Amino acid sequence: MTRRALADQRADDDEEERGEPLSTDDLPFNPYKGNRGVTRAWHAMKNSISGFRVAIREESAFRQELTLAAILLPCSLIVPVAPVERAALIASVLLVLIVELLNSSVEAAIDRISLERHELSKRAKDFGSGAVMIALATCVVTWTLILWPLAPAFVMWLERLTL
Repeated sequence: MTRRALADQRADDDEEERGEPLSTDDLPFNPYKGNRGVTRAWHAMKNSISGFRVAIREESAFRQELTLAAILLPCSLIVPVAPVERAALIASVLLVLIVELLNSSVEAAIDRISLERHELSKRAKDFGSGAVMIALATCVVTWTLILWPLAPAFVMWLERLTL
């Protein structure tokens, strides 16, 4: 039998095994997906707050970045910049927090699978760490580009304070 004939026979066998496509009634029941509408939103919000609390309690990097956000976010409201620039300052800080939460979730999932050292686990954790580094660099560049034109006026203001 030729290779082509074998491939066709395997394809026919696969089609017979698959049968009819699954309908929504054939899917396995998931007890966590029973909530709808406002109830679903309420449970999702409770889970989000729980995750945020765990991140604050367990992740030192997240606590450091949250401290940085507690300093930078009020500063973003005080500095005299255009509304679009203010939005960019705020978004860059929030991006760091979001990426750190995602990185922490990847690390937790990998540790849940196995604590033994494995090249793929290391690679996944390194990718997450790299994403956090890019988010931090984006934040630094955004703040520098927006606030750099204000630096001379800030220096003059500081000089007046010291006199």
